[in-house]
Amino acid sequence: MVAPDYSLLDRETVHVDVGEHRGPVELWRHTLGVGGINTSPLPPRVVAGAAALRPRLVRIFMQQFFDIYPEHGRFDWSRLDPYMDSLAATGAKVVAAICLKPGPLFDQVDHAAWMPNDVGEWQRVVSALVRRYSVERDLVTHWEIGNETDIGEDGGSPYLIPDPDDYAAFYHLTAPVIRAAAPHVKVGGTAACWVSNEPLPGFVAHCRKNDVPLDFVSWHIYNDDWSRHAAGVVEGGRLVADFPEPRPELMVTEWSTSFEAVSVVEQAYDPRRAALVAASILAMEAASDTASPVWSFYYHLWDQVCDPDEFAPFFSAKGVEHMLRHWNEVPHRFGLFGERGDVRPQYFVYQLLGMLGDTQVGHEVSNGDLHAYAATGPGSVSALVVNTNLDRAACRDRIITLRYSGLVPGPKKLTLYRIDDDRRWCPDTLAQQPLEERVVATGDRFEHQILLPAHTVALATLSERDGIR
Repeated sequence: MVAPDYSLLDRETVHVDVGEHRGPVELWRHTLGVGGINTSPLPPRVVAGAAALRPRLVRIFMQQFFDIYPEHGRFDWSRLDPYMDSLAATGAKVVAAICLKPGPLFDQVDHAAWMPNDVGEWQRVVSALVRRYSVERDLVTHWEIGNETDIGEDGGSPYLIPDPDDYAAFYHLTAPVIRAAAPHVKVGGTAACWVSNEPLPGFVAHCRKNDVPLDFVSWHIYNDDWSRHAAGVVEGGRLVADFPEPRPELMVTEWSTSFEAVSVVEQAYDPRRAALVAASILAMEAASDTASPVWSFYYHLWDQVCDPDEFAPFFSAKGVEHMLRHWNEVPHRFGLFGERGDVRPQYFVYQLLGMLGDTQVGHEVSNGDLHAYAATGPGSVSALVVNTNLDRAACRDRIITLRYSGLVPGPKKLTLYRIDDDRRWCPDTLAQQPLEERVVATGDRFEHQILLPAHTVALATLSERDGIR
């Protein structure tokens, strides 16, 4: 392959002001989701990979295929317990979306049928579920009532509850029981497909008007456009703006890049997806209101196969066909890990975020295709830079000058990582291999250049013994 003439590439600048402290880094709020496809516990490789990212929360589906209540008066935890054990092994606490629809309590397979035939029995089932995983095990800290309640089976959920009054009624059947069983947990919803989709706005208004306890509001988005992710956070903040403090938290409990019409294995390793993921995280973080901080849960941690026999007892034939299509015939390949445990480029976005530091500092970019975040840690300053464009062909390879001010003069080690086509990581240890490491001497100001090809992500770190001011 012939190397490009680097001198002809576009040149842009990222300014990093170490002296401008912008507050604590809370990028740990951008974490992961998994599940809803089958009953298999996370395999050891995925558990180890997730644990290495040190997630504080992981969002899951308490899907009906776990069949915890197969007949009146009898619980069966044999499928759900191993699944929850694998999640506990990641070190994370859990946000659990309640998608259970026990056969004894629902007389027909119909996602529009949301009212159980015996409310008291439903509440006993919910109470037992919460006691098991929030009290006896203290694993689930957040309970989300429903999943994509605005579209039901099309969103992998057995509940279609688009009317906000109906959703509020279902919430009132369920939320008080959760709080009674485990007063320390948080409860919310509606996990709508978008922040402005009913039942979410109407339900939030109902809670505000009637002083209904609401710990978080949740929605989903699948879109390449990072500005849409940011707009969702802004709109979520507006929905809860008139709540008394503490306001409900904002949770994007499912998000990813756009659905694509084709699905070939090469898509799974395209660094552009990693770039879009990084740009979207930075956009959500920039849009977050400190009074209502945003959590986001990238969907998903691990690609899985859907067994239609697991969905058949509680999904319509059309719903089963939909799941079969999405996860077998044209799988989305969103996972940080593939179905066989192969690691994907977007995994390393989360790894780089964890390397940034603990105090955000000033940073500015010179081009709209660039996205950046800078932070200091003990003895280090780091800058994450993303080069991407919604128009794949319009994005250009660039030479980036990282220009720092406010450094402590003296020798430092410069380390550069880049997520690109070269898959510069160890597939066994999941350690990224630096693109460059060298010793430099800096004054109060310093600059260096990096090549940032189209649709790639890079992290540059200057580290020293005596620390950064």
